Amino acid sequence: MILEPGAGDLFLIQGSSSFLLGGVVRERFALPVNAVDDVYFEPVRPGDLVCVSAPEGGSLRAATMLLLLVRDHHFPVFALPKGHPGSTWVPMVISTAPSITLSCGIVRGTHPDQHLLCSSAELAGIVLRGGVDAVTVEGLPAGFTISYICVDRALAAE
Repeated sequence: MILEPGAGDLFLIQGSSSFLLGGVVRERFALPVNAVDDVYFEPVRPGDLVCVSAPEGGSLRAATMLLLLVRDHHFPVFALPKGHPGSTWVPMVISTAPSITLSCGIVRGTHPDQHLLCSSAELAGIVLRGGVDAVTVEGLPAGFTISYICVDRALAAE
């Protein structure tokens, strides 16, 4: 499936109890990734994806704010060490990469590699590939809702 979000739009993939909110990067920047024993800078280029996964659902407005903090304001991301007690209450996780694979087999907030994003079981296996004008979605099961959301409308929601 090919998605073509406009310049001011995000895309939303919704399951019955979880969602993924995504946006396309418009400018080049270096994303600070704070891992367990190191800080490194991940190159981010136009056409790359920024995706927020909400494995148990939650606030679309909060997901939008998180996405914009990273994509537009270049806020750093953090990866907790494996076994960290805080990973059990992280409601949303974010990743930035040219291609992102959703997995329910990793612990929320503990995976520093940006190409892999924790998701619910219903979204697991979906692969998203970015592009300047389009996003390719592979492995999307039937019954999911895909929509485009204006950033301004998403921030005003709730």
